[in-house]
Amino acid sequence: MLRPQWIGLLLLCLLVAGVFAWLGQWQLGRAVDTDPPPAGATEVVRPLAEVAGPGEYLPEPLVGQRVTADGFWMPGDFLVVESRFNDGVEGYWVTGQLRLTGTEAPTSVAVAIGWAPTRDEADAAAGELDRLASAAVRTPVTVTGRLISDEGPVPPRDDADPQSMTRMSPAALLGQWEDAEGIDVYRPYLASESAPEPLADISSPAPDESSNVNWLNIFYAAEWAIFAGFAFYLWYRLAKDAWEKELEDFEDEQDEADAAARPAG
Repeated sequence: MLRPQWIGLLLLCLLVAGVFAWLGQWQLGRAVDTDPPPAGATEVVRPLAEVAGPGEYLPEPLVGQRVTADGFWMPGDFLVVESRFNDGVEGYWVTGQLRLTGTEAPTSVAVAIGWAPTRDEADAAAGELDRLASAAVRTPVTVTGRLISDEGPVPPRDDADPQSMTRMSPAALLGQWEDAEGIDVYRPYLASESAPEPLADISSPAPDESSNVNWLNIFYAAEWAIFAGFAFYLWYRLAKDAWEKELEDFEDEQDEADAAARPAG
């Protein structure tokens, strides 16, 4: 085991194990949030622009954050999303494009305005909202609600209306908005806390307080430690097998020499 090739292989294993140990330490450092948000932070209403910007993904600690946004509704962009549950009852969401005020470039955020139990009621409410927005163009409104991550678009079933939506996705809504040219859009959407009649308020309880320990990262850190140990074990097995093979060859040669030196007969 003290031969140059095995010493060189040991140094290589030390290098590999050192890299694995560093990766494990890095994962362990990411596993514990040393500066977690205070309890109830999501329930403090903050301006939308302070929480996220257009095109940005919403960080995990801010999912469900209560925010407020000032703007006006865009006529023609009130759309219905199917398969929305409110306190366990399936129904429909009426959504709208809120064009924000106070931004340098035209910027919009998709808003889930309210819930209806049937498609007919949702369509009627969307039509009434569109009529009001068309009659009072750019009337200032303030919307307060929870900021929630994009659910991701899902293609409709083969037998469904190709324009139907079952997921709340600003990307999918953007494709159907009439006035969307040259605008910046928020990736998350805003679930309004209060809905205009006859829509019902969307049930959106506070998110569960998350732990400041990420157990998945701790598992990864343990894996890297195992890999580091395996590097040494691999060197040990290779060196031991080579040593045992040399010992067997030496014993065979010794036996042959003893047999040759033994007198015949």
